Amino acid sequence: MIRLLLADDHPVVRAGLRALFSAEADMDVAAEAGSAEDAVAVAAAGGVDVVLMDLQFTGALQGAEATRAVRSRPGAPRVLVLTNYDTDADILGAIEAGASGYLLKDAPPAELIAAVRAAAAGESALAPAVASRLDTRARVPETRLSLREAEVLTLVAAGRSNRQIGQDLFLSEATVKSHLAHIFAKLGVGSRTSAVAAARAAGTIRNS
Repeated sequence: MIRLLLADDHPVVRAGLRALFSAEADMDVAAEAGSAEDAVAVAAAGGVDVVLMDLQFTGALQGAEATRAVRSRPGAPRVLVLTNYDTDADILGAIEAGASGYLLKDAPPAELIAAVRAAAAGESALAPAVASRLDTRARVPETRLSLREAEVLTLVAAGRSNRQIGQDLFLSEATVKSHLAHIFAKLGVGSRTSAVAAARAAGTIRNS
């Protein structure tokens, strides 16, 4: 029996997932969490094999950080990210945090069920679109932003100054400027505004 924890701050989403997985003979929805903090606490208590984790929560803690916290404990359950976001920054952040898979909420039910079984078995479970994006990154790495570069540009898009970005990411202001120089070169732009526009158009960072 695969014991699931559904972590999403939308009750309707959790109800739909519960109905889907409860119909499977080898799956049991053992718990639900409406916040990332609750998800970490419930996972730490044990009795869960796979956590279905959203990325965006209303609280301070978000899905990628919660995934890292869940996976940092011995004998931790697998984490399968289930979200609406498919940007490079989100995907790379989740995978780096230890997620076993990354799926979009519009995935067919059969794909979700198969992904949960794969994650429970210790296998990777990526949505086709996500796998394609990662494959593209592998083939043309020199033109793609790194996770840190995407984080810096996401903060630029939020209106943060170089000093503020450095404080947020625990980097020196000189390091932030260096990251921006690399970002401009990779994107073929000469300004912060153009870099944000280009990255959003390419699906590297979120539009909002």
